[in-house]
Amino acid sequence: MKNNKVLSMLGLAMKAGKIRSGEFLVEGSVKNKEAKIVLVASDASDNTKKLFSNICHTHQIPLYYLGDKEMLGKAIGKPFRASIAVIDENFSKAIKKQLDSFE
Repeated sequence: MKNNKVLSMLGLAMKAGKIRSGEFLVEGSVKNKEAKIVLVASDASDNTKKLFSNICHTHQIPLYYLGDKEMLGKAIGKPFRASIAVIDENFSKAIKKQLDSFE
């Protein structure tokens, strides 16, 4: 499954302190141009999807929809997460490569 490698990389990035999760932290990291890639759960609310679609487009940060809130949260050791920002260039490139290879 394509998500397994991505989820594993998210876990590693979390342990390395290179993840921001939750709507406010992710939004702030996008606006500060700290985020390199943003992942939003497919089952996030329409408002959340629209918010991140707009700010990622404005700040030219790649946005992907991946899994559900439970899956994203579990990948980083949290209960539920609708949005995750990766703030490390190398992790974000590796995740983007995996996600792009399956589109």
